[in-house]
Order: sequence, then C-alpha cells, then structure tokens
Amino acid sequence: MSPSIAALTGLGLLFLLLVLRVPLGPAMLLVGMGGYVALAGAEPLLAYLKSGAYWRFASYEFSVIPMFLLMGQLAARSGLSRRLFEAANAWLGHRRGGIAMATVGGCAAFGAICGSSLATAGTMARVALPELRRFNYSGALATGALAAGGTLGILIPPSVVLIVYAVAVQANIVTMFEAAFLPGLIAVLGYLLTIAIYVRMAPGAGPAGAAVDTKRRWRALLDTWPMLLLFALVIGGIYAGWFDPTEAASIGVLGAALLAAASGEFTRAGLIDAALEVARSTAMIFMILLGADFLNIFLALAGFPDWVAEQAALSGLSPWLILMLMIGFYFLLGCFMDSLAMIFLTVPVFWPIVAGLDFGLPPADLQVWFGIIVLVVVELGLITPPVGINVLIINSAAPDVSLRESFAGTLPFLLSGLMRVLLLVLFPSLVLFLPHWLN
Repeated sequence: MSPSIAALTGLGLLFLLLVLRVPLGPAMLLVGMGGYVALAGAEPLLAYLKSGAYWRFASYEFSVIPMFLLMGQLAARSGLSRRLFEAANAWLGHRRGGIAMATVGGCAAFGAICGSSLATAGTMARVALPELRRFNYSGALATGALAAGGTLGILIPPSVVLIVYAVAVQANIVTMFEAAFLPGLIAVLGYLLTIAIYVRMAPGAGPAGAAVDTKRRWRALLDTWPMLLLFALVIGGIYAGWFDPTEAASIGVLGAALLAAASGEFTRAGLIDAALEVARSTAMIFMILLGADFLNIFLALAGFPDWVAEQAALSGLSPWLILMLMIGFYFLLGCFMDSLAMIFLTVPVFWPIVAGLDFGLPPADLQVWFGIIVLVVVELGLITPPVGINVLIINSAAPDVSLRESFAGTLPFLLSGLMRVLLLVLFPSLVLFLPHWLN
C-alpha cells in the first residue's frame, strides 16, 4: 500500500470512528498510532511514546490555555456577566430590538474576559434570557441572538481557539490576538445591524424595553469599570508588549479572582466547581492535542500534506476557488463537529495547501489572514444547523422554544457571518491593519 493510500485509508477510518461517536482525541490517537506502526514500525512508535507526550505538554506556551480558561470560569461564576448585560441594556434596551442588542453587547464584553464561546453562551443565557422573555421577544430572536452572541467568545481576544490555531501553525499568539480585534468588532456591529433589520421586518419580534434615565445609564456603565480595567490590563498589556500571553493570563486570573471575591457572589463551592471545570476542559483539549500530534506524524510520514498541496497546485484551480472550497468544507464540518475538533483536524492539512498558493501576501501575513478566516468560519459552525452547539445550549435553557424555532432565529446571524467572511476574504487589510500598525 502506498503512503498516500495509507493516509486516505486512515482518514476514512477516522471519520468512521467519529460517526460511531468515538471522541475525537482517542479516535485521532488510535488512527495516528496505527498509521505510525504501519509506516515506520512499532519500535519507533515506542521510542516516541517514551518522551514525545511529555515534551509536547511541558511546553511553556501551553500553560496559557488553562490560565485563560480559569479566568473565564472565575468571571462566569461571580456575577460579572449580569453587570455587563445591565449596562448594555441601560443604553440600548429602550429601542426596538434593544434588549437583543444588549445581549450581543454583553456577550462581546464577557467574551473579551472569558475566551470561550460555550461559556459565554451558557452564562449570558442565564442573565439575558429571562429579560428577553419578560418583554415578549419572540423565541426565535431571543435564542438566535443569544446563540450568535455567544460565538463572539472565540473571536474577541483572548480566545482559546485562536491560541490553539497559533500553536498548530507556530504563529505568534500576540499577532493573532491583534489580527482578531477588528474582525471581532465587525462581527459585533454586523450582529447589531442584523437585529435592527430583523425587528423592522418583524416589529412584534423585539418590542422596546423600559426606558432608563440618564443617571441610571451612567451608573450602570460605571459598575462595569472593574471588568473594563481587567480587559484593558490583559489585552492592552499584551498589545503594548508589557507581558507575554501567559503572563497576561496569570494577571487575568488574579484580577478575575479579586473581582469574584469582591462581588460577594463567589463561594468556596463555586471555586471548586470552577477548578474542576478547568481541569476537565484542559484535559479534553490536551487529549485532542495528543491525538492530533500522532495523527499529524502519521500524515507527515505518508507525505500526505505535501501530496495534497501538490495536487491542489496541479489542479489548475484558482487559489481563491480552493479557499472557497475549504470554507465550504468548514461549514459542512460545523454541522456535526465543535470548533477545537475542526481546528485540530483540518489545519495541519489545509495550511500547507494555502501556504503553497499565491494570494499576493507575504508568508507571515498569509498565516495570520488564513487563521482569522478559519476562526470566523469555525465560529459560524457553532450556529449552523443541524447540530450548532451554541444553539443546543441556548435552546436547552428555553424549554418553551422549539429547536426548529431557535435554528430559524440564527439564520439572519448566519447570513451576517457569511457576509463578514466575504469581506475578510476580499479585503485582507481588515485582518492585517492592526498587526502592521502595532508592530
């Protein structure tokens, strides 16, 4: 059997295991180890097992993942999300569709502290959903806005998924954070515009909330200053070069812990739950990372990434058409796979293809631009039918809303996301402006 056939057989077996509901990490590990033995023998595999996993996880750069996860957990369990939503609602809630807009704004602000889409969606659902339902927002708009707003957690820095991509392609994490900021802002504005159009086409879907006087608005905004200060310290410190992402994450954890203690809503049981959740999430990510490591070694031994890149170059297809096909494939994967799984599974194969194509960008810029496009598409996968994970989380918190209605509510936001992808593809400067300006 030729190496390329072995690689294709291994990938086919991997997808079969995923269809059989085998978790991604163990599935990639089994296929990777089996392919390693088939191509190189058992002794090289045992030699690599002796030290490979240790050196992979002992890397300093990986410590940023549990630190940002802990920062998000502390923030999620200490009432910070409620204050962010109340501030946004005080300024926007009196408008038609304003509470849904406040939900998106609150998700964006909380995502900037949390770094996780699922945590952002789940936390903001507990805060915003009762208010949306109290003012008789339609089930579709209420759950759709929450699900879409939750996706901002992996786009606005700090983002765990962005860190994983940077590690996978050996990109600079700080540069990736810089590049994601403007697309994240565009995403927020796009979702707000989507809501404004939605409630004009269906006025009864998002009635105006209660008006708030100017004094209460400013008081609500001032109540958010600790979170704004924490974000400015963590992300601003990274951008300014005061500390690296791991140092920034440790400062963020300390700041989030102090805010949680000061809020009076954080208990010892909450701290234990947060630590356990971080341990579970970190173990899951590292298990996937270990499986991806062995799968990538198997594919490299088979020369599969180079072979695919060569076939793409010989196909005669335009680089832009190949990129569009990749984006379409990501949307297909998003129907049944989570964001981390998509990054781990596809980037080692897709990046060599993109690196060998001519998009008129230097290699370093191409790496950053492609990463942000992947991140945006993966983000949209979280609200793509039939298995958008964010939609399932939000719908479970709204038992009176059917799943069909929730997915219908996400469609306008999905269209907004598709337009954003098109903008980023056509205008790479939207991604590269801030990194070039800051460096």
